[in-house]
Amino acid sequence: MTIRLHRHADLRLTALEGEGVALHMGSRRYFTVTETGLSILEALKAPRTFDELVDAITAEYEVEREHATRSVRQFVDSCKTSALILEHDA
Repeated sequence: MTIRLHRHADLRLTALEGEGVALHMGSRRYFTVTETGLSILEALKAPRTFDELVDAITAEYEVEREHATRSVRQFVDSCKTSALILEHDA
């Protein structure tokens, strides 16, 4: 069984100078995110596995895979708590 991550359908993203805003239309809550966080959420427009997501981030930013894995895991876990990112079995 493969777990795929995707952003919530009610999520709207806006890029600002060096960061972004994520608005969850369903809950009417908004969140500020870093530029990298915005890239992660944008990458999850289409479902991806966690490893595919880390691949996308390491391709976009000059970062070691181990560091990217830890950072992406922390961000994804935080977003799952707020229902910005959902997971499903593929």
